[in-house]
Order: sequence, then structure tokens, then C-alpha cells
Amino acid sequence: MSLEAFSVSRPLTLGVELELQIVNTHDYDLSPSAADLLRLMARRKIPGDVKPEMTDSMIELSTGVCENHADALEQLTRIREALLDCAQRLNVGLCGGGTHPFQDWSERRIYNAPRFHMLSDLYGYLSKQFTIFGQHVHVGCPGPDEALVLLHGLSRYIAHFIALSASSPYVQGTDTGFHSARLNSVFAFPLSGRAPFVLTWDDFGKFFDKMTRTGVVQSMKDFYWDIRPKPEFGTIEVRVLDTPLTIEKAAALAAYIQCVSRYLIEERPFALSEDDYLVYTFNRFQACRFGVEGTFVDPQTGEHRTLHEDIVATMARLAPHAEALGALPALQLLAGELEGCGNDATWIRQLQSRERLLPEVVRQQCLRFAGAVR
Repeated sequence: MSLEAFSVSRPLTLGVELELQIVNTHDYDLSPSAADLLRLMARRKIPGDVKPEMTDSMIELSTGVCENHADALEQLTRIREALLDCAQRLNVGLCGGGTHPFQDWSERRIYNAPRFHMLSDLYGYLSKQFTIFGQHVHVGCPGPDEALVLLHGLSRYIAHFIALSASSPYVQGTDTGFHSARLNSVFAFPLSGRAPFVLTWDDFGKFFDKMTRTGVVQSMKDFYWDIRPKPEFGTIEVRVLDTPLTIEKAAALAAYIQCVSRYLIEERPFALSEDDYLVYTFNRFQACRFGVEGTFVDPQTGEHRTLHEDIVATMARLAPHAEALGALPALQLLAGELEGCGNDATWIRQLQSRERLLPEVVRQQCLRFAGAVR
């Protein structure tokens, strides 16, 4: 199987995908209600789409093509309102968060679709443990070579995206000590991690041909990389974010990625190198484990600073790009949270320390997703 052609898309356009938890309103455990929810949503006219995911207690919403932060927020709001109306008819709740804090993975059921059953046969119990919830952000690229250059440039900021979006401190009723425990589950899959360091589509095609000859890979969907090209859309897809607790933050995170992308394209602040990846896994782990207070190692200078410090400095550099893109409100939202609780993982922990009841935490996560509380 050969690598498909890379579609042309408008540079810096956005697409946002959010995987959501479906919970019952009795004890706020996960509810196997995806098929019923999707049946009701099929009658609703929305921008983008709503689709099933691996297990039947989760769904994925996706926007259409978005020009900017305001567009992404408007589309996400319209989809959310339709979803909430349908969920209310089924007496189920919807919420964000990278993991459900106390669900038992062994009780999950694979969604009845051929691809999901194939993946379940291949990956065994890992498929049910993949009941985790992430945000994916697509960035439009004018061509395939430009997409690969942007992909490797954005890799330097992967730790930012993880730390800001982290919302998965609890797994099966236990505080893991991580801000993003979700990504530990992703790392269990083969072909996860980072993309190979190639900067032209011709070289990427040679890599892809080698992989398909092994029989390990049949399409781009088989790569679970942190960032991967999506040739059918003409985008690169950033895949490391936990699903935030609000759509406002989801739109803000997408805008932050858009601003970083414009900064990289317009200013070319550093030369790309395979050596950039020497500290990649370390920075990634620090963001997962400690959130914004994790250590960041600058891949060019070797300087150590906190992710909080590096994000603040980056936001200052991004200001003119945010203004040009209409994304200043997005950066202000993220900066305000950065100086407050830091991220959603800390908010969840703080709430649990007060309530001492994880079902109550999930109930309040549902309220936050619905926009009822902040």
C-alpha cells in the first residue's frame, strides 16, 4: 500500500476533536450509551461530526474547518448544546477529563464496529484500557514538506501542550501522582511516541514503504505518534492533549497551537535537528508527571527551567501572532489558569481533597462541561 497524496489546505486553519465521557447520573460511573446518543445526534444538524470511539462509554466530536479561536469556540458550543440536549433525553451526563477517575476497565465493552473489533483482537486488554479521553488539534498546511517542518517544530512544545491540558490524575480510584496519566496508556501501544525525523514527503514516503513492507503498518491510522501527518485532510494532528473540562479551554488550547504554528512559520526561531529529540522524552515525562511545575530542558541550550517559566516566556513571544489571529482571549484564559490552579488535573485534585468522593468530582466535571460552573 502506497502513501496517499497530501491534500492542500489553507495554512493555519484548525480542526478540533474531543473525546468525551458518557456517565450515568446515579453514581457517575461510565455508561454504555454511545449508540443511543449517536442515534439521537444523527437527527441534529451540527457543524462537524460526532462519532463512536473504541468503547461504548465514549464518543468523539469534531468541528469542521475553523479559521480562528472564535470560530472553533462557536462550533464547539453548537455541538455541545446539541449533545447536552440529547444526553438529557437519555438521562446521562457528559464530561471532559483525560481519564474517568474510578471506572474499571474490565467492565468496558468494545463499540460494535469492524475496526474497533479488529483493534480489540490485535491489542487484547489494552483496547479496553484505551477508554481514555484526549483532544486532537489539526493545523492546516499548504503542502506536505511544510507539514513535516511544522510537525518537528511543534515537537519542541509538546511538553507545553501536555502540561496545560493535563486532566487525568486518577485511574481506577487511585491518585497516580501524574497530572496526565492518560498518556501512560498511549505509550503501551506499538508505534507510539515521536515521528521519524524526515523533512520531505519523498523521504517520509520511503519510510512509509519500508513500514508497509513489514506488514506492521497499513495506513497512517496505525501510527499513534504524538504528532502525525493527516494527508487526507492536508494537516498535521497534535494528539497529546487530555480532554479539558470545558470547551472554552479546548478552543483556547487549539488557538495556542495555532499561535505557536504561526510563530514557527513566520519567524523560524530555530533550526530543526534530530538532536532536538535528545530531551524530548524527558520533557514529555516531566509534563505528564508534574504538570506546569515540571522541568523543561531547552533542546538547543541545555538550560533547565520550569515548564511554567517556559510557557510564560513563550506566550510573550506569541503576543503579536495571537493579535493577528484574534487569539488574545485564548492566551489570556490559559495565562489566568496558569497563574491559578495551573491545569485541570490540579482542579480535580483540589475538588477531591474537599469532597473526598470521586463520583461527586465527576458530577461537577459534568457541570463544568455544560457551562453551569467554572
